[in-house]
Amino acid sequence: MEHTPEHDVTAEAPDSPVHTVGTDHMTVMGGDAASTIAFYRDLLGMPLVLEQPNLDAPELTHLFFDTGDGRILTFFVGTDRPTRPHRGPGNVHHLAFSIAPGEFDATKEALNDAGYGFNEFDRGAFHSLYTQDPAGLVVELVVEKYAIPDDRRGEVLALAHEKRVDAGAGFVDDEHMQAALEELGLDSTPKFEGEAPTGAGV
Repeated sequence: MEHTPEHDVTAEAPDSPVHTVGTDHMTVMGGDAASTIAFYRDLLGMPLVLEQPNLDAPELTHLFFDTGDGRILTFFVGTDRPTRPHRGPGNVHHLAFSIAPGEFDATKEALNDAGYGFNEFDRGAFHSLYTQDPAGLVVELVVEKYAIPDDRRGEVLALAHEKRVDAGAGFVDDEHMQAALEELGLDSTPKFEGEAPTGAGV
């Protein structure tokens, strides 16, 4: 399965009029407050750091969660909210959060114990569990296979992409990641190794 990229892929900053410097927060239209807190705080371990009315729609509550690295995920929640989000253009397909390699098996057990089904896939560059939150939003829990410094992640992925294209491969896999890491002088030793299909769908 070969995929030829249609666009320039590079870790270098584009010649654009604006340059973001990071992610401040992401906001999702959630369901009710109780089930949202039960999932994100009580199951996934994200502290609830702020709760206040939605300043644009006061009938909704605005919940702020710390995802683990100081970056914030927020939800607009209320009563009688629809579930199963529409996944067409302009809508969120899924949210992805990092988990520690040593917590991977415990995470699967916790999801099972809490009644949340999941799929496990090897995504080449990383290894993932996919589940759904109480409102039907797909949530991906990612364990990184390699210890990549945060400020070099884009550089590693862009080079791994280049090596994938050169090899005529359909997606980035371990061989491309390891070759990129080695070329950049970074540790290419896997920190996590799991057995799962590459998968299709979530």
